[in-house]
Amino acid sequence: MKAKLGMSPIAWWNDDLVELSDDVSLEECLRQSRSAGFTGMEQGRRFPDDPVVMLPILRQADVTLCGGWFSGTIVSEDMGANKDRIQPMIDLFKAVNAPCIVYGEVGRTIQGDRSKPLATKAVLSDGEMKAYGRKMTEFGEWCAEQGMPLSYHHHMGQVVQFEHELDAFMKQSGEGIPLLLDAGHLAFAGGDVLKAIDNHHARITHVHVKDIRQAVIDGLDWKTQSFLDAVALGAFTVPGDGSLDFGAIVQKFADYGYEGWFVVEAEQDPKLNPPLKMAEVGYAELMRVMTASGYTVETEGFPKG
Repeated sequence: MKAKLGMSPIAWWNDDLVELSDDVSLEECLRQSRSAGFTGMEQGRRFPDDPVVMLPILRQADVTLCGGWFSGTIVSEDMGANKDRIQPMIDLFKAVNAPCIVYGEVGRTIQGDRSKPLATKAVLSDGEMKAYGRKMTEFGEWCAEQGMPLSYHHHMGQVVQFEHELDAFMKQSGEGIPLLLDAGHLAFAGGDVLKAIDNHHARITHVHVKDIRQAVIDGLDWKTQSFLDAVALGAFTVPGDGSLDFGAIVQKFADYGYEGWFVVEAEQDPKLNPPLKMAEVGYAELMRVMTASGYTVETEGFPKG
């Protein structure tokens, strides 16, 4: 079985919390992640949106674009508006041969609002979830028809956060909207990561190997503290530095024959947790558990030729 290891630039610059961003260029971010061993990087705010500009940067860094976040509003906005907003991203990702666009639902979300406590997350009724699943399937199918598949990211603060919400969403949606399984977000929400892989492995096409610091999460007051408060306190980290058993998690993916990207996405204070050091820790842990699970990790970055 083959796997690829990527990172998210959120370890270097955080789009939601400016204070958790280091003054590091895109080129230096790519250099550091590649030196740690990672061959892919998801898109961040310092990436150019022109493939003519982006491709030479990726080639020079020997890194491929392995995904990127789209802030979707299918739950609360017209599908046509989402199609219009995502089309330039589809064109860009096709031009640089990215594997997928990560769909994050920001309609009715509290994830980026520090004034909204965790307990105030929006909850969809059964009827709303059914309608949402149907619309997301249609949107996912449309994006795939344009030549770029989506991968749906369940996420803290969003309408699909808890494990039972993920189960409901997967039941009400179809194969046209594949799943991104994020270990850290599901564990933060109190979910069973291994059970979720068992239940939904057939539709998982992208994986975020985000770790958590359980003591930080256990200490949160959901009635007064927000998702961004949790991030600032250090709720997330890289594999090998947190509380999750990635040996068991990666083995579960191997058991189902998953092949594809495992992306380290660990937003935290880069001054307290230097991104290069964290990248090295995460890469070493992933290589350890992937080797034990029978994976061959691909070492080629930007395609040659």
